[in-house]
Amino acid sequence: MSSRPQRAISNLDQNPCYVEIMEDLTRYRKRSDQSITAVQLDLDTTGFRYRKWGAEQHCKPGDWLVDNDGEIYTVDADVFTRTYRQVSPGRFVKTTPVWARQVDSGGSIKTIEGESHYEAGDYLVYNNEDGTDGYCMSTDRFHGMYEIDSPA
Repeated sequence: MSSRPQRAISNLDQNPCYVEIMEDLTRYRKRSDQSITAVQLDLDTTGFRYRKWGAEQHCKPGDWLVDNDGEIYTVDADVFTRTYRQVSPGRFVKTTPVWARQVDSGGSIKTIEGESHYEAGDYLVYNNEDGTDGYCMSTDRFHGMYEIDSPA
């Protein structure tokens, strides 16, 4: 399983376990020493498709191509703008908190870019407290990148 985060576009409130899932989410923040390299796809293109995380992914003009410690993927333009800030030319840090929980069994999550598959013990991570805009990560990768956060 790749450790690349993927963002969900489906809403958890369609899941009968919505309340239980939301109660299980813990707030985290990206560790301060974690930054990414990124470039916006400002090209004359309709986007492109690629295969990663066990499924087909896609991007569109204006999305961002990200190198997250050797893990290469794309991020939706609106999500990137909302969650990252530039710290030097081509380098960015995530500035918004995430909400996450460890899963007991494998599965998949629909994302803005496509779909991502996860295994038992991995983390489901959400950019929004309401359980939307989610992605999955391996346990080791998650603990290396995130730490528990408290509301401001």
